[in-house]
Amino acid sequence: MALQDTGTDTDRFVREWHDWHERHESARADRHGFLAITGVHWLTGEPERFDDAPGAWSTGPDGVVVTLDDGEELVVDGSPVRGEHRFGVLAERGGAIATWGDAVIEVAKRGGLDIVRPRHPDHPLRTGYHGTPAYEPDPRWVVTGRYATFDEPRPTTVGSVAEGLRHVYEAPGRIDFELEGRALSLTAFPGLLVLFTDATAGDTTYAACRELHVEAPGADGTVTLDFNRAVNLPCAYTDFATCPLPPAENRLPVAITAGEKIPYERAR
Repeated sequence: MALQDTGTDTDRFVREWHDWHERHESARADRHGFLAITGVHWLTGEPERFDDAPGAWSTGPDGVVVTLDDGEELVVDGSPVRGEHRFGVLAERGGAIATWGDAVIEVAKRGGLDIVRPRHPDHPLRTGYHGTPAYEPDPRWVVTGRYATFDEPRPTTVGSVAEGLRHVYEAPGRIDFELEGRALSLTAFPGLLVLFTDATAGDTTYAACRELHVEAPGADGTVTLDFNRAVNLPCAYTDFATCPLPPAENRLPVAITAGEKIPYERAR
């Protein structure tokens, strides 16, 4: 439900937004967050070594395997591993984490393919990060909608910023709402995650996608979409991301001048 636009309520709304965005920025700049990714390596059946991770990596029917040379070591689940280590078959959008000195080695499955993504805290993208520009928070972009659950989750295939990659989500429902006098709808993914673009995409906001997390609906199905809290996905910052693109119905024909803008790193 939108806040009343009184001076006191608006001041509180603005303070709460700035507090939230500061926490979001802090999490984004975590020493092992996506800004620390130094490469994305697509695994095959042929063992391969990479400059930013130890060992020779491969994948097959039994999952991801790394073979470490003498003197090489990873820490997995708190225990050091040497020689051959099997991560097993990974779940889609799941993965495992290993540590190597002050770096983290992410092992994951995206679009049915296994990848290795090392994260080094001293990566220049992270150490040089100085925040993301955003529109000033405005209560008029807090919109009440209604969540409609599908009879059964709908498998929804979307593209990716990674060429040739496809993501499949089991969409549980959609959110209907009005904005600027227009009836609009957004397909929601699990956790009421909404991926969308609008008429600002490629102009003031990142062209590929933004995301918005929506809290659980009320007993009557109402939800609140606070577009002030629309944020960028990792692909807005790094070329080593595999972010999904929004489904076609989530490309809104209105300009939502709220939320995060194109990162400074992409505007150069």
